[in-house]
Amino acid sequence: MAFRVSVSGRGRRERRTPRLLVLASLAVCISMCRAASTPEEDESAMENIVTEKKAEESHRQDSADLLIFILLLTLTILTIWLFKHRRFRFLHETGLAMIYGLIVGVILRYGIHVPRDVSNITPSCLVNASPATLLVNVSGKFYEYTLKGEISASEVNDVQDNEMLRKVTFDPEVFFNILLPPIIFHAGYSLKRRHFFRNLGSILAYAFLGTVISCFIIGLLMYGCVMLMKKVKQLHGEFFFTDCLFFGAIVSATDPVTVLAIFNELQVDVDLYALLFGESVLNDAVAVVLSSSIVAYQPEGDNSHTFEAMALLKSFGIFLGVFSGSFSLGVATGVVTALVTKFTKLRDFQLLETALFFLMSWSTFLLAEACGFTGVVAVLFCGITQAHYTFNNLSPESQDRTKQLFELLNFLAENFIFSYMGLTLFTFQNHVFNPMFIIGAFIAVFLGRAANIYPLSFLLNLGRRNKIRSNFQHMMMFAGLRGAMTFALSIRDTATYARRMMFSTTLLVVFFTVWICGGGTTQMLSCQRIRVGVDSDQDNSMSIAEGSERRSTKQESAWLFRIWYNFDHNYLKPILTHSGPPLTTTLPACCGPLARFLTSPQAYENEGQLKDDDSDLILTDGDINLTYGDITVSTDATGVHTSSGPAASCDDLDRELAYGDHELVMRGTRLVLPMDDSEPPFTDTHHRMRM
Repeated sequence: MAFRVSVSGRGRRERRTPRLLVLASLAVCISMCRAASTPEEDESAMENIVTEKKAEESHRQDSADLLIFILLLTLTILTIWLFKHRRFRFLHETGLAMIYGLIVGVILRYGIHVPRDVSNITPSCLVNASPATLLVNVSGKFYEYTLKGEISASEVNDVQDNEMLRKVTFDPEVFFNILLPPIIFHAGYSLKRRHFFRNLGSILAYAFLGTVISCFIIGLLMYGCVMLMKKVKQLHGEFFFTDCLFFGAIVSATDPVTVLAIFNELQVDVDLYALLFGESVLNDAVAVVLSSSIVAYQPEGDNSHTFEAMALLKSFGIFLGVFSGSFSLGVATGVVTALVTKFTKLRDFQLLETALFFLMSWSTFLLAEACGFTGVVAVLFCGITQAHYTFNNLSPESQDRTKQLFELLNFLAENFIFSYMGLTLFTFQNHVFNPMFIIGAFIAVFLGRAANIYPLSFLLNLGRRNKIRSNFQHMMMFAGLRGAMTFALSIRDTATYARRMMFSTTLLVVFFTVWICGGGTTQMLSCQRIRVGVDSDQDNSMSIAEGSERRSTKQESAWLFRIWYNFDHNYLKPILTHSGPPLTTTLPACCGPLARFLTSPQAYENEGQLKDDDSDLILTDGDINLTYGDITVSTDATGVHTSSGPAASCDDLDRELAYGDHELVMRGTRLVLPMDDSEPPFTDTHHRMRM
């Protein structure tokens, strides 16, 4: 037994010996490597450690900056709930977000100071220019530095604080590529087409002609103000007439989100709501293209700020080309999405369907910007096209998802932008506040809005049966708020003295209009005695019964819209959606194979009709065959034919604009009347059939 124990202990010692030899060898190798390493390698290793620590600190700082904005939005949402609960209408959520942003901006600017690290600062370096990227040779190693902006002489000693403030100042492209697309798309996707098309002529006049008038009125007045500033030596940099026109273009973009929210809550007159909403939707698109055209104004020769007729015509051509190209691109993307959702079985997979809809809609903005067009115009008309066609092809689940998704994104993006506006007033480091320019800007904005509303309203009333009353005009004048689009256009370029002064002044204009004009909306409605609590459905029913609504609708929808409506009902709707009459009945006989291929089976069977805010009258089974041409031929179940002229067709179209989305089944015929989902069904005694 003792012999066995001694042999076992010797075996363990023999097995441990190789392990100890290996460990000893590793220790010797490590010590030799350390002895052989040069001081330069040791210094490089220390630099890597310092760099990693700085990267980690920067990551934490970025997370803290984003957390600030998340907390701002959270606080805004909770306060909005409190305001709605208490029915407090003197301050809208956007104005509230701006106040919270201002408070946080003051704290970041004056309440938090980062200790200055003098060892990391080189006081001077002789360079003749300010390159965007700088390569620095330090002891044979090249380091790349990126230009972050000019620092005034008074802020040289606060470099660390400047760095902290710079981190909470986002790249302007973030607004254009991430925050603006959902806001603009939601405006087009949620557009109430019934009231929009009923006032289409007036909306186009305010949006296109009115924006151009406002731009030039403001530009001319501001140029006079700049000339006065030069005479009294209050201008410390170059400021040209094209800069004044650019300022006029960006502050002509209205964003009455505060007023419209109060209008919706108080149920203000639907025509006033439609005029303001329609103008603001198209007005933003026009202002973006107009500002781009002004920037593109380049006369020949050395002086690029002189007047030249050819350069002016070229800028006008750029305006038309960019707007039409952006419009075509947005509509094309919507049409492609409609065709994909119609001819595939994506509606069986609601998550994939919603994801495709979201990506196609957002990519429209980026595609337009990449092609040299304007993403705002493209995504706006993409939203209108998606709502008119693609929405009908989506499954009910995807319809609800897309509505809620873009409504949520619009709410978050808009409140984020307004919070950031308040923050930027104190964190932006290159503000240029000039009292004369600011006072001149407020006067010019007021006069420009007046030159837009009152003369155009007078001219439009000459051709309207449903007049734009004077109290409506005063309310539209008062509701010309500036908001997200004006801010995004002004912050996109702050490289020159003139642009920085415009940006600082624009912030003050937005603050004033949102707080004062937005907060005084309720009082203005009472002062102007504008009806509130108006039920749009009852209003339309009463007007149709009296005949006045029918007359105004004919006046507004004739001639262009009626031609478009007939073409859309007979051809586009059947091609792009599952609704509308079969193409085999509307296309010539020679197009039979193509018509059968493009027509959805639902159009033949009249099953699975999808709801749409302005769906068409779908009449099948041979009881009634209704077309929207000059003659309407009706055939009842007994085979008796009756016909009516253009007046009957006009009346049918008027009913479609006033009612919708409810089905009446009569003798095997499904009648789809266009309405909002919340509207009650309507039965017309003129078309009632004997059962």
